[in-house]
Amino acid sequence: MDLKTTRWDVDDGVGVLTLSRPARHNAWTGRMHTEVRHLLALADDDPAVRAVVVTGDPDGGAFCPGADTRALEGHVERGGYDAGTPPDLVTPGEMFDPRIDADFSWFLGLRTVTIAAVNGAAAGVGMVLACWCDLRVAARGAKWTTAHGRLNLPAEYGLSWLLPRLIGLSRANDLLLSSRVALSEELADMGLVNRLADPDGVLDTARRWAHQLVAETSPHALAATKRQLAADLLHDDPARSVRDAQARLDAMTTEDDYREAIRAFLERRPARWRGRPDG
Repeated sequence: MDLKTTRWDVDDGVGVLTLSRPARHNAWTGRMHTEVRHLLALADDDPAVRAVVVTGDPDGGAFCPGADTRALEGHVERGGYDAGTPPDLVTPGEMFDPRIDADFSWFLGLRTVTIAAVNGAAAGVGMVLACWCDLRVAARGAKWTTAHGRLNLPAEYGLSWLLPRLIGLSRANDLLLSSRVALSEELADMGLVNRLADPDGVLDTARRWAHQLVAETSPHALAATKRQLAADLLHDDPARSVRDAQARLDAMTTEDDYREAIRAFLERRPARWRGRPDG
């Protein structure tokens, strides 16, 4: 796919997906939505890519301020909502569970770790994107808002399901019912933001974290743990979680990376991981 609204770079197991419409502050469009899904599908199918950092083009002065206002005006002119995406959109992770086969909820099916590097304002779908990532690094002083209430819109893209699970119902109610602006520092206190950084250091902080995960955690352990977390969000059966963990343990202790992990531990050296089995 010809990338027109994003950039994609990979370095030593870590991909960086940059939302890049700087003239429009990295505002979201149907084309950007299509490219993001395409790139994350590519990353998830590539065993060499084990983590992806999602950030905004620094020249745009924001992470993503939500839908482009020109697109919003177009919805009014057409008399209704138009996603602006093609009918054959790829759905990364769709084979994991049919219940996640929808916009953004497919993040739960990814085997690849995703880290949002929120280097500026995140509003509307920009906040949605950051919340669906596994981890979040944010610029101190950056403004966040769900935005929907001020635009006569509902909470978007499953945020009413996701946000209570991330920060609790009471705090989610506060942010979703009011659509108020909150700074990164407050969201860190709530537990939504994992790490804070100076605005010009957000990407570096996220990349270092991603490289640390890739270096210190085996590929299969990362993928398996992500699958466990996603699966456990979709059921309320603790015994099922225990049985799944035991089955994975039985299988994973037969792998080369388990033997390598034990040798590395005993020899007090970094492990040399071999690969990421599916599943």
